[in-house]
Amino acid sequence: MQLQDMLYSQGFGIRRVCSGLVQQGWVELWNTETESWDVVLDSTLDIDPEGMSFKVQGVEWAYHALGYVLLHKPAGTECSQKPSAHPSIYSLLPPPLRLRPNKGAVQGVQAVGRLDQDTTGLLLLSDDGQFIHRMSSPKKHVSKVYRVTCKHPVDAKQVQNLLDGVVLDDDSKPVKAAACELIDTHVLDLTLTEGKYHQVKRMLAAVANRVEGLHRWRIGGLVLPADLAPGQWRWLTADELELLKPGN
Repeated sequence: MQLQDMLYSQGFGIRRVCSGLVQQGWVELWNTETESWDVVLDSTLDIDPEGMSFKVQGVEWAYHALGYVLLHKPAGTECSQKPSAHPSIYSLLPPPLRLRPNKGAVQGVQAVGRLDQDTTGLLLLSDDGQFIHRMSSPKKHVSKVYRVTCKHPVDAKQVQNLLDGVVLDDDSKPVKAAACELIDTHVLDLTLTEGKYHQVKRMLAAVANRVEGLHRWRIGGLVLPADLAPGQWRWLTADELELLKPGN
């Protein structure tokens, strides 16, 4: 793969822009033999990108054939490219993640499902269509765990009703929680395997309560890292991707 093609695949602009970055001396490659950064001026240089580290304008990156990202979504943000009233979660990502090409078009990483603007917590983004489908499809039964803070005390009857299934206002089929654990008088952990519109809020309303705070802290076997502050993102590791496979 030519260096300019590798930069293009990673979201650093069209090939002409990527070629210009190289020719202006703004691209460095990690030399494993000398253990140092080498400025490269030949944009057509043939390279093997797998496992490669590189710098663009002083910022270090690692090559990723497909992007898998986790974001700690803060409150007051929308999971939309065209937000209506609040900042977009995509504004929290660096431009290369938003400009990664996919099938000849600039699409960037996309949110795997959505969280309401006032909901915080673990959000996955990727440019791997199969991964997005597998994580989003209710048929795949990927569990999502939400820490729910309620306005009124939660009693055992409400918990049982959530487990047995409640009917939402636009659906005649009861919707069940996969698990429901009472954490405190006003706090519970609710596990779902599907993602209907405002589902948690509507389920709590169906048992005569109200959601005051909502935070997603786990997807499959992946827990939101404690050291990832609201608004921060990072690449998923290979071990974390394993935690997102069926059965975890």
